[in-house]
Amino acid sequence: MSKTLKINPLSPEPQKIKEAAETIRRGGTVAFPTETVYGLGADALNPEAIKKVFKAKGRPSDNPLIVHIARIDDLKQIARKPSGVSHALIKRFWPGPLTVVFKKKKVVPDTVTGGLDTVAIRMPDNKIAISLIKKAGVPLVAPSANLSGKPSPTQAKDVAADLSGKVDIIIDGGKTRIGIESTVIDMTTIPPTLLRPGGLPVEEIEKVTGPVQRPSTQHGNMPARSPGMKYRHYAPDAKMIIVEGDIRNMAEENVRKGKKVGIITFHRGHKIEGCLIKYAGSKPETVANRLFAILRSFDKEGVDIIISEPYNGGGLKLGISDRLKRAAGT
Repeated sequence: MSKTLKINPLSPEPQKIKEAAETIRRGGTVAFPTETVYGLGADALNPEAIKKVFKAKGRPSDNPLIVHIARIDDLKQIARKPSGVSHALIKRFWPGPLTVVFKKKKVVPDTVTGGLDTVAIRMPDNKIAISLIKKAGVPLVAPSANLSGKPSPTQAKDVAADLSGKVDIIIDGGKTRIGIESTVIDMTTIPPTLLRPGGLPVEEIEKVTGPVQRPSTQHGNMPARSPGMKYRHYAPDAKMIIVEGDIRNMAEENVRKGKKVGIITFHRGHKIEGCLIKYAGSKPETVANRLFAILRSFDKEGVDIIISEPYNGGGLKLGISDRLKRAAGT
Protein backbone atom coordinates (compact mmCIF):
# COMPACT_ATOMS: atom_id res chain seq x y z
CA MET A 1 0.00 0.00 0.00
CA SER A 2 1.07 3.56 -0.64
CA LYS A 3 1.70 5.76 2.39
CA THR A 4 -0.81 8.57 2.88
CA LEU A 5 0.28 11.91 4.33
CA LYS A 6 -2.56 14.21 5.36
CA ILE A 7 -1.26 17.76 4.95
CA ASN A 8 -2.95 21.05 5.83
CA PRO A 9 -3.64 22.81 2.50
CA LEU A 10 -3.52 26.27 4.08
CA SER A 11 -0.41 25.72 6.20
CA PRO A 12 1.54 22.65 5.01
CA GLU A 13 3.46 20.94 7.82
CA PRO A 14 7.22 21.28 7.04
CA GLN A 15 8.14 17.82 8.34
CA LYS A 16 5.57 16.10 6.14
CA ILE A 17 6.63 18.14 3.11
CA LYS A 18 10.25 17.19 3.87
CA GLU A 19 9.35 13.48 3.91
CA ALA A 20 7.61 13.72 0.55
CA ALA A 21 10.43 15.78 -0.95
CA GLU A 22 13.03 13.26 0.17
CA THR A 23 11.03 10.55 -1.60
CA ILE A 24 11.15 12.64 -4.79
CA ARG A 25 14.92 13.15 -4.48
CA ARG A 26 15.41 9.38 -4.05
CA GLY A 27 13.66 8.82 -7.38
CA GLY A 28 10.27 7.96 -5.91
CA THR A 29 6.74 9.05 -6.80
CA VAL A 30 4.42 11.31 -4.81
CA ALA A 31 0.81 12.15 -5.66
CA PHE A 32 -0.09 15.68 -4.55
CA PRO A 33 -2.87 18.24 -4.98
CA THR A 34 -2.75 21.26 -7.26
CA GLU A 35 -5.48 23.83 -7.81
CA THR A 36 -6.69 21.86 -10.86
CA VAL A 37 -6.49 18.11 -10.12
CA TYR A 38 -4.14 15.81 -8.22
CA GLY A 39 -0.82 15.17 -9.97
CA LEU A 40 1.61 12.26 -9.81
CA GLY A 41 4.97 13.85 -9.10
CA ALA A 42 8.51 12.69 -9.85
CA ASP A 43 11.87 14.33 -10.54
CA ALA A 44 11.55 15.77 -14.06
CA LEU A 45 15.29 15.41 -14.66
CA ASN A 46 15.53 11.75 -13.57
CA PRO A 47 14.64 9.34 -16.45
CA GLU A 48 14.27 6.37 -14.10
CA ALA A 49 11.83 8.24 -11.88
CA ILE A 50 9.86 9.33 -14.92
CA LYS A 51 9.55 5.71 -16.06
CA LYS A 52 7.85 4.93 -12.71
CA VAL A 53 5.19 7.55 -13.48
CA PHE A 54 4.44 6.01 -16.87
CA LYS A 55 4.34 2.51 -15.35
CA ALA A 56 2.04 3.48 -12.45
CA LYS A 57 -0.43 5.20 -14.76
CA GLY A 58 -0.18 2.79 -17.68
CA ARG A 59 0.46 5.87 -19.79
CA PRO A 60 1.61 5.70 -23.44
CA SER A 61 5.24 6.78 -23.70
CA ASP A 62 4.56 9.22 -26.56
CA ASN A 63 2.13 11.24 -24.41
CA PRO A 64 4.21 14.21 -23.11
CA LEU A 65 4.26 15.26 -19.47
CA ILE A 66 3.88 18.72 -17.96
CA VAL A 67 6.79 19.96 -15.85
CA HIS A 68 5.86 21.84 -12.66
CA ILE A 69 8.08 24.55 -11.20
CA ALA A 70 7.91 26.75 -8.10
CA ARG A 71 9.70 29.89 -9.29
CA ILE A 72 9.73 31.73 -12.61
CA ASP A 73 13.55 31.70 -12.43
CA ASP A 74 13.36 27.90 -12.71
CA LEU A 75 12.44 28.37 -16.37
CA LYS A 76 16.09 29.13 -17.15
CA GLN A 77 17.03 25.57 -16.28
CA ILE A 78 14.67 23.83 -18.69
CA ALA A 79 13.37 26.27 -21.35
CA ARG A 80 15.21 28.05 -24.18
CA LYS A 81 14.72 31.77 -24.80
CA PRO A 82 11.09 32.43 -23.85
CA SER A 83 9.70 35.32 -25.88
CA GLY A 84 8.69 38.66 -24.45
CA VAL A 85 5.04 37.74 -24.94
CA SER A 86 5.65 34.48 -23.06
CA HIS A 87 7.10 36.41 -20.15
CA ALA A 88 4.09 38.73 -20.14
CA LEU A 89 1.77 35.71 -20.14
CA ILE A 90 3.42 33.94 -17.22
CA LYS A 91 3.78 37.18 -15.26
CA ARG A 92 0.02 37.63 -15.57
CA PHE A 93 -1.15 34.06 -14.94
CA TRP A 94 1.50 32.20 -12.89
CA PRO A 95 0.97 30.66 -10.46
CA GLY A 96 -2.26 29.31 -11.90
CA PRO A 97 -3.98 26.87 -14.28
CA LEU A 98 -1.89 27.78 -17.33
CA THR A 99 0.68 25.51 -19.00
CA VAL A 100 3.02 27.10 -21.53
CA VAL A 101 4.94 25.15 -24.20
CA PHE A 102 8.52 26.35 -24.83
CA LYS A 103 11.55 25.04 -26.71
CA LYS A 104 13.35 22.75 -24.28
CA LYS A 105 16.93 22.59 -23.10
CA LYS A 106 18.94 19.36 -23.40
CA VAL A 107 18.74 18.75 -19.65
CA VAL A 108 15.07 17.77 -20.07
CA PRO A 109 14.87 14.01 -20.81
CA ASP A 110 13.14 12.92 -24.01
CA THR A 111 10.90 10.73 -21.86
CA VAL A 112 9.28 13.92 -20.53
CA THR A 113 8.56 15.39 -23.95
CA GLY A 114 7.68 12.32 -25.99
CA GLY A 115 10.83 12.93 -28.04
CA LEU A 116 9.78 16.46 -29.03
CA ASP A 117 12.01 19.53 -28.89
CA THR A 118 9.43 21.36 -26.77
CA VAL A 119 8.50 21.14 -23.10
CA ALA A 120 5.23 22.06 -21.37
CA ILE A 121 5.68 23.94 -18.09
CA ARG A 122 3.44 25.39 -15.42
CA MET A 123 3.53 26.81 -11.89
CA PRO A 124 0.67 25.47 -9.76
CA ASP A 125 -1.35 27.73 -7.46
CA ASN A 126 -1.40 25.43 -4.44
CA LYS A 127 0.61 25.78 -1.23
CA ILE A 128 1.29 22.06 -0.88
CA ALA A 129 2.46 21.76 -4.48
CA ILE A 130 4.73 24.80 -4.31
CA SER A 131 6.18 23.73 -0.94
CA LEU A 132 6.90 20.23 -2.27
CA ILE A 133 8.63 21.46 -5.44
CA LYS A 134 10.75 23.96 -3.52
CA LYS A 135 11.78 21.42 -0.89
CA ALA A 136 12.57 18.75 -3.49
CA GLY A 137 14.83 21.25 -5.25
CA VAL A 138 13.98 19.92 -8.71
CA PRO A 139 11.18 20.51 -11.23
CA LEU A 140 8.51 17.82 -11.12
CA VAL A 141 6.59 16.03 -13.82
CA ALA A 142 3.04 15.71 -12.57
CA PRO A 143 0.43 14.23 -14.90
CA SER A 144 -2.95 13.57 -13.34
CA ALA A 145 -2.66 10.96 -10.60
CA ASN A 146 -5.01 8.39 -12.13
CA LEU A 147 -4.88 5.37 -14.37
CA SER A 148 -4.33 6.57 -17.92
CA GLY A 149 -7.55 7.52 -19.66
CA LYS A 150 -9.72 7.52 -16.52
CA PRO A 151 -11.39 10.57 -14.95
CA SER A 152 -8.84 12.79 -13.27
CA PRO A 153 -8.72 12.78 -9.44
CA THR A 154 -9.93 15.77 -7.46
CA GLN A 155 -9.58 14.11 -4.05
CA ALA A 156 -6.94 11.88 -2.45
CA LYS A 157 -9.42 9.01 -2.26
CA ASP A 158 -9.69 9.11 -6.07
CA VAL A 159 -5.90 8.75 -6.31
CA ALA A 160 -5.92 5.83 -3.88
CA ALA A 161 -8.68 4.08 -5.84
CA ASP A 162 -6.49 4.08 -8.97
CA LEU A 163 -2.90 4.07 -7.75
CA SER A 164 -2.67 2.73 -4.20
CA GLY A 165 0.28 0.35 -4.08
CA LYS A 166 1.66 1.75 -7.34
CA VAL A 167 3.14 4.98 -5.94
CA ASP A 168 5.21 5.71 -2.86
CA ILE A 169 3.22 8.50 -1.19
CA ILE A 170 -0.24 10.00 -1.61
CA ILE A 171 -0.63 13.44 -0.09
CA ASP A 172 -4.16 14.17 1.10
CA GLY A 173 -4.56 17.92 0.79
CA GLY A 174 -8.33 18.06 0.45
CA LYS A 175 -10.46 18.65 -2.63
CA THR A 176 -8.94 20.57 -5.53
CA ARG A 177 -10.32 24.05 -6.17
CA ILE A 178 -10.87 24.14 -9.96
CA GLY A 179 -11.50 20.51 -10.88
CA ILE A 180 -10.30 20.33 -14.50
CA GLU A 181 -6.76 20.46 -15.81
CA SER A 182 -4.76 23.51 -16.87
CA THR A 183 -5.09 25.27 -20.19
CA VAL A 184 -2.13 24.52 -22.48
CA ILE A 185 -0.85 27.19 -24.88
CA ASP A 186 2.01 26.60 -27.33
CA MET A 187 4.18 29.72 -27.49
CA THR A 188 6.59 28.23 -30.04
CA THR A 189 4.16 28.93 -32.89
CA ILE A 190 3.10 32.20 -34.51
CA PRO A 191 0.39 32.91 -33.59
CA PRO A 192 0.30 30.88 -30.35
CA THR A 193 -1.74 27.66 -30.45
CA LEU A 194 -4.27 26.50 -27.90
CA LEU A 195 -3.45 22.81 -27.40
CA ARG A 196 -5.86 22.08 -24.55
CA PRO A 197 -8.64 24.26 -23.13
CA GLY A 198 -8.84 24.11 -19.38
CA GLY A 199 -9.02 26.02 -16.14
CA LEU A 200 -7.96 29.37 -17.63
CA PRO A 201 -10.30 30.73 -20.33
CA VAL A 202 -8.52 31.27 -23.65
CA GLU A 203 -10.20 34.65 -23.89
CA GLU A 204 -8.10 35.79 -20.93
CA ILE A 205 -4.93 34.56 -22.64
CA GLU A 206 -5.78 36.44 -25.82
CA LYS A 207 -5.91 39.69 -23.87
CA VAL A 208 -2.13 39.26 -23.46
CA THR A 209 -1.07 37.40 -26.62
CA GLY A 210 -3.58 38.56 -29.20
CA PRO A 211 -5.54 35.95 -31.23
CA VAL A 212 -4.48 32.30 -30.83
CA GLN A 213 -5.08 29.33 -33.08
CA ARG A 214 -7.90 27.16 -31.76
CA PRO A 215 -7.54 23.43 -31.10
CA SER A 216 -8.43 20.59 -33.42
CA THR A 217 -8.76 16.95 -32.51
CA GLN A 218 -5.56 15.00 -33.09
CA HIS A 219 -5.57 11.42 -34.33
CA GLY A 220 -3.28 8.87 -35.84
CA ASN A 221 0.49 8.86 -35.58
CA MET A 222 1.06 12.61 -35.32
CA PRO A 223 3.14 13.51 -32.24
CA ALA A 224 1.10 15.09 -29.46
CA ARG A 225 2.51 18.41 -28.26
CA SER A 226 0.39 18.37 -25.12
CA PRO A 227 -1.29 15.87 -22.80
CA GLY A 228 -4.92 15.25 -23.65
CA MET A 229 -4.55 15.65 -27.42
CA LYS A 230 -4.13 12.17 -28.82
CA TYR A 231 -5.87 9.56 -26.68
CA ARG A 232 -9.30 9.05 -25.14
CA HIS A 233 -9.15 10.80 -21.79
CA TYR A 234 -11.22 11.40 -18.66
CA ALA A 235 -13.36 8.37 -19.51
CA PRO A 236 -15.58 6.41 -17.10
CA ASP A 237 -15.95 2.65 -17.40
CA ALA A 238 -19.46 2.99 -18.83
CA LYS A 239 -20.18 4.01 -22.40
CA MET A 240 -20.84 7.75 -22.52
CA ILE A 241 -22.97 9.63 -25.05
CA ILE A 242 -23.58 13.37 -25.40
CA VAL A 243 -27.09 14.11 -26.66
CA GLU A 244 -28.22 17.40 -28.13
CA GLY A 245 -31.83 18.22 -27.33
CA ASP A 246 -34.16 16.08 -25.22
CA ILE A 247 -32.34 13.16 -23.61
CA ARG A 248 -35.52 11.46 -22.42
CA ASN A 249 -36.11 9.19 -25.43
CA MET A 250 -32.62 7.71 -25.39
CA ALA A 251 -32.67 7.31 -21.62
CA GLU A 252 -36.03 5.51 -21.58
CA GLU A 253 -35.03 3.29 -24.51
CA ASN A 254 -31.94 2.09 -22.63
CA VAL A 255 -33.94 1.52 -19.43
CA ARG A 256 -36.34 -0.70 -21.42
CA LYS A 257 -33.33 -2.70 -22.62
CA GLY A 258 -32.44 -3.39 -18.99
CA LYS A 259 -29.51 -0.97 -18.88
CA LYS A 260 -28.57 0.96 -15.76
CA VAL A 261 -28.59 4.55 -17.01
CA GLY A 262 -26.75 7.54 -15.56
CA ILE A 263 -27.56 11.07 -16.65
CA ILE A 264 -25.48 14.24 -16.35
CA THR A 265 -27.60 17.35 -16.45
CA PHE A 266 -26.95 21.07 -16.11
CA HIS A 267 -30.59 21.92 -15.44
CA ARG A 268 -32.59 21.10 -12.31
CA GLY A 269 -35.88 19.24 -12.43
CA HIS A 270 -35.14 16.22 -14.63
CA LYS A 271 -37.15 13.18 -13.60
CA ILE A 272 -36.79 10.06 -15.75
CA GLU A 273 -37.93 6.82 -14.16
CA GLY A 274 -35.24 4.18 -13.75
CA CYS A 275 -32.34 6.62 -14.31
CA LEU A 276 -29.66 7.81 -11.93
CA ILE A 277 -29.63 11.57 -12.49
CA LYS A 278 -26.78 13.78 -11.32
CA TYR A 279 -27.04 17.56 -11.48
CA ALA A 280 -23.59 19.03 -12.19
CA GLY A 281 -24.63 22.62 -11.66
CA SER A 282 -25.28 25.45 -14.07
CA LYS A 283 -22.36 27.81 -13.45
CA PRO A 284 -19.09 26.79 -15.17
CA GLU A 285 -17.07 26.97 -11.93
CA THR A 286 -19.47 24.55 -10.25
CA VAL A 287 -19.59 22.15 -13.19
CA ALA A 288 -15.79 22.06 -13.50
CA ASN A 289 -15.45 21.33 -9.80
CA ARG A 290 -17.99 18.47 -9.87
CA LEU A 291 -17.52 16.84 -13.27
CA PHE A 292 -14.80 14.26 -12.62
CA ALA A 293 -16.30 13.30 -9.26
CA ILE A 294 -19.63 12.62 -10.99
CA LEU A 295 -17.97 10.42 -13.62
CA ARG A 296 -16.18 8.47 -10.90
CA SER A 297 -19.39 8.09 -8.90
CA PHE A 298 -21.11 6.49 -11.89
CA ASP A 299 -18.28 3.94 -12.05
CA LYS A 300 -18.82 3.08 -8.37
CA GLU A 301 -22.54 2.70 -8.94
CA GLY A 302 -22.02 0.38 -11.90
CA VAL A 303 -24.00 2.19 -14.57
CA ASP A 304 -23.96 0.72 -18.07
CA ILE A 305 -24.39 3.92 -20.03
CA ILE A 306 -24.00 7.62 -19.23
CA ILE A 307 -26.04 10.16 -21.16
CA SER A 308 -24.93 13.77 -20.86
CA GLU A 309 -26.38 17.02 -22.02
CA PRO A 310 -23.87 19.16 -23.95
CA TYR A 311 -22.22 22.10 -22.20
CA ASN A 312 -21.12 24.43 -24.95
CA GLY A 313 -19.81 27.96 -24.89
CA GLY A 314 -16.73 30.07 -24.33
CA GLY A 315 -14.66 30.78 -21.25
CA LEU A 316 -14.41 27.89 -18.80
CA LYS A 317 -17.23 26.12 -20.67
CA LEU A 318 -14.79 25.35 -23.50
CA GLY A 319 -12.61 23.24 -21.19
CA ILE A 320 -15.62 21.47 -19.69
CA SER A 321 -17.03 20.68 -23.13
CA ASP A 322 -13.63 19.31 -24.15
CA ARG A 323 -13.60 16.93 -21.16
CA LEU A 324 -17.12 15.72 -21.88
CA LYS A 325 -16.35 15.04 -25.54
CA ARG A 326 -13.09 13.21 -24.78
CA ALA A 327 -14.80 11.14 -22.09
CA ALA A 328 -17.32 10.15 -24.76
CA GLY A 329 -14.54 9.42 -27.24
CA THR A 330 -15.70 12.07 -29.72
